[in-house]
Amino acid sequence: MKRWTLPVGVLFIALAAAFYYQQLQASNRAGFPAPDFTLKDLSGRPYRLADLRGKIVFLNVWATWCVPCRMEMPSMEQLYRRLGGADFAMLAVSEDEDGIAAVQPFVNDLDLTFPVLLDVQGTVPPRYGVTGYPETFIIDRQGRVIEHMIGPEDWDSEQVMDFFLRLLKQDPSTKAAANEPARAGS
Repeated sequence: MKRWTLPVGVLFIALAAAFYYQQLQASNRAGFPAPDFTLKDLSGRPYRLADLRGKIVFLNVWATWCVPCRMEMPSMEQLYRRLGGADFAMLAVSEDEDGIAAVQPFVNDLDLTFPVLLDVQGTVPPRYGVTGYPETFIIDRQGRVIEHMIGPEDWDSEQVMDFFLRLLKQDPSTKAAANEPARAGS
């Protein structure tokens, strides 16, 4: 039993350091202009991020094989149903190499109604510095990333709803973000 103590301890420390580093990276990836992209949804309609300027944009990068992604999708759907409209846009960018063949059954299974975009070439992750899935970027009306979350969240919580309602109530001409992050676990 003692011969496993050192390797397990080293592994634990390495995993803890990697988690800390990823969270540190996430906190440093906010406050920058959101890189533009154009991707098509499941029906072939193109979406250009720049066309959403003036709205609060919820940008989620995910994949169908990602278990945490599947976990957070129902709460994303609830957030979209509560806030989707003239001032709030949600884009879920799938990084599945199999494209629509993998994504459409997933979307149908979870009854998702928000726009799901296909990024089979993997253009979005390097532009945003994505390190894993899911990752979510909240973009303000001026097109700046104001929040970045790594990992699944409960997007249907009251704290998250309050965060988005404050963002939506802000004067579109102001550059100030809401005071509290959207992170559900905070």
